[in-house]
Formats: sequence, structure tokens, C-alpha cells
Amino acid sequence: MTRDEIISKVSEKMRLIRTEAGYTQDKMGEVIGLSKKTLVQIEKGRMDANWQTVVTICALFRETETIQYLFGSDPLEVLETVARDGIDYRKEKTLGGKLWWREIERKKGIILQQNVLSQHYRILDDEYFRIFSSFEEHASRERFEELVNEIKD
Repeated sequence: MTRDEIISKVSEKMRLIRTEAGYTQDKMGEVIGLSKKTLVQIEKGRMDANWQTVVTICALFRETETIQYLFGSDPLEVLETVARDGIDYRKEKTLGGKLWWREIERKKGIILQQNVLSQHYRILDDEYFRIFSSFEEHASRERFEELVNEIKD
């Protein structure tokens, strides 16, 4: 998934996200920092939201069914993966991939998974801390092997 694809998907679902949250256009615009006029243009499909607006929406409305459906259980992980190009930027505790993830490979306590919705990859350690994310399968497998090889038998 690319930044443009994320922008497009969120823009297309803007009205649904707003109504699911129970907001009027005035209130939604106030919450996300847009004018009502701009919000109406996005909802009518006349323009797309910008990246900052998409990030704001995904952060503030990450628990809505619409955002969960678009990106899985952690929409911010998807955004961070795209924004940071999959760089190992932090370790964050996850739920281990019980929902939204399929396990591709597991070696020496290192787990390679793929999100069933966004199709991005992540690598977890044996305590389910995320240590890498990317949309690139090759880069993910390469990093997985590097991490596995760092662990002594």
C-alpha cells in the first residue's frame, strides 16, 4: 500500500467515518482541522484529503469499524510503515497477530507476519514486540533472516 492509496481509501470513506463517529460536518471539520467546505469537497469525491488530514483521521478514529476494516487492528502501524519506509524505528508491544495477521515464518523466536488487509509485513520478537515493518516482502524476509542469524543457538 502506498501513501497515495491510503489517501484515496481514507478520502473515499470520509463520510462513513464521520457518520460512524456521530459528527456533523461542522464538528468533524473542527476536530480534524478542516473547513466544512473542504470536508464537503472530500466527501463528495471532488478532492482527496492531504496526508496530514489522513494521519489525523486514522489517529483520532482508529477504533472505528471503518478504519479497522481499511487497515486492521493498528492503522497507525500502517501509516508509520509507509511514512518511515519500513525502517527499524522502535519496538512496540503488539497482541501477537491473533487478528488481521497470518504467520509466514517463525525461527528462533522471531516471527514474520503479513497483514491480511493492508498486506504489509512485520517482524515480531518472541514477546510480540514489533521490530520491523515494511510493504516490501523481500526487505522483510531479508531483515527476518538478519535477525534470526543474530541469535545464537
